[in-house]
Amino acid sequence: MACAVMADPTTNQLEVALAHAERLLARDPALAIEQADAILEAAPRHPKAELIKARALQWQGKPEGAAAIQRLAREQPRWAEAQFELGRLRAASGDFDRAIAAYRDALDLRDDFPIAWGALGDALYATGALIEADDAYANQIRTSTSEPRLMAAAQALCANKLAPAEALLREHLKAQPTDVAAIRMLAEVGARLGRYRDSENLLTRAIELAPSFAAARHNLALVLLRQGKILDSLRQIETLRDADPDNAQYRNLQAAALARLGDFDSALALYAQVVREQPREPRLWLSYGHALKTAGRTDEAIKAYREAAKLNSDFGDAYWSLANLKTFRFAPAEIASMRAALTRELREDDRFHLHYALGKALEDAGDYEQSFAHYAEGARRRRACIDYDPDDTSDQVRRIEALFTADFLAARRGMGAPARDPIFVIGLPRSGSTLIEQILASHSMIEGTTELPEIGTIARELGERKLRSQPNKYPEALAELDADRLRALGERYIERTRVQRRTPKPMFIDKMPNNWLHAGLIMLTLPNAKIIDARRDPMATCFSAFKQHFARGQAFTYDLGELGRYYRDYVGLMAHFDAVAPGRIYRVQYERLVADTEAEVRRVLEYCGAPFEPTCLEFYATERAVRTASSEQVRRPIYREALEQWRHYEPWLGPLREALGPAVTE
Repeated sequence: MACAVMADPTTNQLEVALAHAERLLARDPALAIEQADAILEAAPRHPKAELIKARALQWQGKPEGAAAIQRLAREQPRWAEAQFELGRLRAASGDFDRAIAAYRDALDLRDDFPIAWGALGDALYATGALIEADDAYANQIRTSTSEPRLMAAAQALCANKLAPAEALLREHLKAQPTDVAAIRMLAEVGARLGRYRDSENLLTRAIELAPSFAAARHNLALVLLRQGKILDSLRQIETLRDADPDNAQYRNLQAAALARLGDFDSALALYAQVVREQPREPRLWLSYGHALKTAGRTDEAIKAYREAAKLNSDFGDAYWSLANLKTFRFAPAEIASMRAALTRELREDDRFHLHYALGKALEDAGDYEQSFAHYAEGARRRRACIDYDPDDTSDQVRRIEALFTADFLAARRGMGAPARDPIFVIGLPRSGSTLIEQILASHSMIEGTTELPEIGTIARELGERKLRSQPNKYPEALAELDADRLRALGERYIERTRVQRRTPKPMFIDKMPNNWLHAGLIMLTLPNAKIIDARRDPMATCFSAFKQHFARGQAFTYDLGELGRYYRDYVGLMAHFDAVAPGRIYRVQYERLVADTEAEVRRVLEYCGAPFEPTCLEFYATERAVRTASSEQVRRPIYREALEQWRHYEPWLGPLREALGPAVTE
């Protein structure tokens, strides 16, 4: 129903009524016409009301709407909105040259008009004037701060309120599908939700429309890097650097990509150059420290992290990075500095990083009660930032168990790619998987790489397939794949991970722990690959994960109850595969590996099809990049002190023990 308008309305009442009529346009043109007529009855010949009515009539396909827009544009030659609507009318009829002229008239009258800049870009793009279109889209981005819906979406993004931000952006893009600023913001929502492929597609569209949109290209390079598409990411970074070769942010990202590629010499040289030129930027020092740590240059990493903390005493990530070296011990002055920082106004990520760092510092000092309090507060704050539902994991495990029966696997025996290269080390983080990787990578036939995302990417893509039986489901999608498709997926894995291999060794390790959920996918697509389940005492594993802040990907670790439940799901699925595919997965028990290292190393090498080599017992002397939280620990001989470290915290771990239930071993 149209809002009533007073016989003698005030300016404010008219503005409210006009805004209501404009909102009705997209939802119900007939109601918009009714509202516009009510306004025109109270304020005859009001141009804005006439334009709203004309637009609504046009949307209904009535010729009087187009005629009214043309009349208003003639009568109001200095009114930007009328000229813009004339442009849209012409573009709708395919008269792009005259549409462009009308859009330019509108923008000459009002530069701060993002929708008109976007429409001009669309019209120019349609005529093949790509450079001019790019310039128009750039102006759309520049002026988008005046768009209320985009500003509301931006505020929601800043507050990490992703659902409202996504709703606002999708509504906006229905009306303006080529608004590249909105496309980029929607891609950011996707990236934060882990929907990297969606984000990649959106950003690709944004830079297709506006090739000079550097912020979108930078986001695309990041999203590609997070998916492990390192060479694709480097190509985007090179384009950015061609346009702005001295940009420190781009060089920093390039160095990070080179480090992910394993080219640490180039990465470290680039980082060193950047920090020399930008010595007052703490985040550059932090990135430099990460690369130095991974390359095994621990003393230099400590200096870099300390420099970052010196430049910004509230920089929680710098302190946590020091703590995350595991072998590092904070000086009393550094502990005091962290305590002081927590009394100030801080960004949330600085605050929870500081809590984790203080937890480690106080653990080293033997103050376990206060240490746990800081770990718990850091985890509580981190959990509040994460969208995670443990029911999703449990449901997926149940569906995997239902699909992967012995008969299902037997019917697909001999399918998949025949490659024998991969050795998958799976399990929970902090379960000894990095130690296993380092031992195996000390063998002359086995290359260590890193936690490779490709199996997870394949699983996500399969989950997006529209199935005959049900939409968007993984693992059910696997049942519909024939022998050719299974082989192609296995070959794709081998091809896409080749970039991580630096030696001609015949085997390589993929140490992505979360691949335990995809053990069945591995069995189908790479039937000759080896799968090693790294297992450790559940209380020790879970508490070690709880006190570890992960950059991304381990959302289950920030609540003791959720952690215990996740562990139960994990051991339940491994037990299922032991039953339906006996001997297919080899389990390495951490405590057994520590107690009798040589015997266990011999057994795991036999499973991998590699002869025993003494160098595997001297794994700590192997020089290679290690990119996990245990990087410093595996550069030392095996030590037994940490086996029972969790017991110092036993008084506060009741929720974990209860959640683990029968999975707890005494």
